[in-house]
Amino acid sequence: MFIGRERELSNLNKLYKSDKFEFAVIYGRRRVGKTALINEFIKGKPAICFTGVETNAKQNLENFSKCILEYASGINADTTFGSFQSALECVFEIASQKRIVLVIDEYPYVARASKSLASTLQLLIDKYKDTSKLFLILCGSSMSYMEDHVLAYKAPLYGRRTAQFKIQPFDFLEACEYFKKLSKEDQALAYGIMGGTPQYLLQINDNLSIEENVKNTYLNPTSSIYEEPNNLLKQEVREPAIYNAIITAIATGSSKMSEISSKVGEDTSVCATYIKNLIALGIVKKETPYGDDSARKTIYSIEDNMFRFWYRFVPENTSIIARGASDLAYKRIEPQLSNYMGAIFEDICKQYLWKLLLNEKCTINFTELGRWWGANPKTRKQEEIDIVGVADKNTALFAECKWTNEKVDVNVLEKLIERSELFPHKNKHYYVFAKTGFTKACEELAKNLGCVILIAYADMNY
Repeated sequence: MFIGRERELSNLNKLYKSDKFEFAVIYGRRRVGKTALINEFIKGKPAICFTGVETNAKQNLENFSKCILEYASGINADTTFGSFQSALECVFEIASQKRIVLVIDEYPYVARASKSLASTLQLLIDKYKDTSKLFLILCGSSMSYMEDHVLAYKAPLYGRRTAQFKIQPFDFLEACEYFKKLSKEDQALAYGIMGGTPQYLLQINDNLSIEENVKNTYLNPTSSIYEEPNNLLKQEVREPAIYNAIITAIATGSSKMSEISSKVGEDTSVCATYIKNLIALGIVKKETPYGDDSARKTIYSIEDNMFRFWYRFVPENTSIIARGASDLAYKRIEPQLSNYMGAIFEDICKQYLWKLLLNEKCTINFTELGRWWGANPKTRKQEEIDIVGVADKNTALFAECKWTNEKVDVNVLEKLIERSELFPHKNKHYYVFAKTGFTKACEELAKNLGCVILIAYADMNY
């Protein structure tokens, strides 16, 4: 069953209906669903689909030739074109009379082995683009290669594409489509544990409890998830050991560059290079306090929830897991889940506010959302606000998110209001999100103020 990607499919179909030459670049992290999207798009359409493999140019050319000849003649022929240029010329010739889709999946594998392929494509696109009905799709999982060698200004194919799609992991609402049978609370936990990457979401069995799912995946040495972070890093980077150390440092609480460097035992300049690559891969994210771009206040956190959960809980329990003691490992993890879910719940609430804005149901028309932290001159303490959003110089939104089993009391709202005084905006709106709900005192204060919206997680309807 295919889930989501309605916007991407709609845009691809619009391009297809143009009936003129189109060239779309589709890229994104491994396991994010690029090939599934392409397969859904080409259903019922004439298409030649070729997937590159990590081999030499000769083998890829042979495989490409088979794909073309099978489409053209309907037989599995052993004939091989003399070059990629002659093979592609054949496809352009077929597309001169009718609409056809050519998919080159895992393009980086093919292009690395055949150094002239990009220039060949450039030559043929320039030659045929005004008369061809070809819909060319280049797809790749190597983010750096696709951005540097296909999309970049100095790349041979620059300026030839008519569209590009960077495929991102699903958001919370989309991810929930994979585990509809779970309770609403468990859906949040499942998202916090697996994130939004389709291949990881498929590992969740919504007929089982969260505990059983964690034991079957992260705490099971034979599961694909157990080895996934290491396997993915080995595919993407040259020195996975250092990357592993950096991710572990961030996942276990080191957020500043100096802290990460000290934990890893490498110079900050070295760590900065590795972290930049992890950010490009969508594994780590870089943050500064909302409204303050100061480099010295920059912190780093794990963006991908699967990586976040794995590096937070698996390494410290490796010896136990290896001995098959999944029950014991989970008993160690379970008391920490509520604290772990704090940042996840903030993200879910942030996504919810964006949904409200897009549905024109938000109290202010903000332009972006972020987190704020810094010194409070009055208390002389470091404080933070979970979510800040600004509409204009006079209007702003402030939100607090609490994933606890206790009802949120009035002091949480009072602190949020107090901290918001650090911002100059006169027209302030407040949101408080709670896993369990609110005390009567909190509800009464919110009602009296009139500019406060309290939202229990159970009532967060999209």
